[in-house]
Order: sequence, then structure tokens, then C-alpha cells
Amino acid sequence: MSSSELTPFSYAVLALVGKAGAGPHDIARMMREGQMIWTAARSQYYAEPKRLERLGYLGSRKLPGQTTDRTHYTLTRAGTRALKEWLAEPARFSRIQAEPVVKLLAADFVDDAVILESLGALREQIAGMRSQLEVAEGRAADFGHRQRYLALNHALARALLEAHETWLDQVERELGGEAQTG
Repeated sequence: MSSSELTPFSYAVLALVGKAGAGPHDIARMMREGQMIWTAARSQYYAEPKRLERLGYLGSRKLPGQTTDRTHYTLTRAGTRALKEWLAEPARFSRIQAEPVVKLLAADFVDDAVILESLGALREQIAGMRSQLEVAEGRAADFGHRQRYLALNHALARALLEAHETWLDQVERELGGEAQTG
């Protein structure tokens, strides 16, 4: 198996499966809760563990569920080795795909009032993400072996939310005076 088979998303899934293992719904829930940090199409949350199992990085077994058996994935030796090797590699700066930044870049095509209204919608999204973060922080104790790592990640998430709010405040101050025509 070559590491070229593994994508950044693959490593995210391996990390979420972790030492305790996880089912597809667990992975999807954790990815949804962490969507501020990492996002992918929901279908990938279900497809990637199956692909990683075919490649030998994950194993699975069926466990009883509420209505039907459910799949529970665990890391194989190859999966653990790949994750450890990846963890030892130097971390790179986060890739950021920031739609609001691109909108502001192109704001000269519209009146400032239009872009302000568009960007103003972020406030509600930030509030929603802050609520999700509070839920995740409340559940961190359920993952005792990862609790301190989760706390550090939650601190980054809070800082990102605050940075977006600070940036949005600055944009609103700058553009909020006389609306300019693009």
C-alpha cells in the first residue's frame, strides 16, 4: 500500500476512527460538528471508510443496532502505521477556501450595500457554529482519551469564529459609511 492512496480526507477519517473505532454515522456526526475546520460532501463520510477498508487501512465488524446491525470500523495495523507516519510529517498551514473573501474581492461589481447585506448573513452562521461548538465542548468529556486535544481544537475553532467576527466588523465599518457604486 502506498501513501499516495491516502488523501488529506483519508487521514481525517483515520483520525476520527481513532483508537476506539467508529461507525459511519459517528464519522458523519463528528465531521458535521467539525465542519468549520474540515468539510466534505456527506456522501464521502460514508464512502471513504469503505474505500479505506478495501485498501486495508480499516477493518469492520457488525454490531447490534437499534433496528439493524451497524458497521463499526477500526484501524488495522496498516491504518495505524499510516496515521502515525502522517502525524510525524511537518504540519502545513491550513488550506482556507473563504467564500466571503472572494465576494469582497469582487465587491467592486456591486454597491457596497449589496456586499454588506451578503456578508451580514455570516453573523447568523457564526452564531450557529458557536452553538455547535458549545455542544461539541459539552461532549468532549465523553472522549476522555482525546479530551485535551479536543479542547485545543475547540480553542482554535473559537479563535476562527472571533477572527471572522472581527473581520466582519472591520468590513462593516469600512463599507458602512456611504455606499459606493461599483
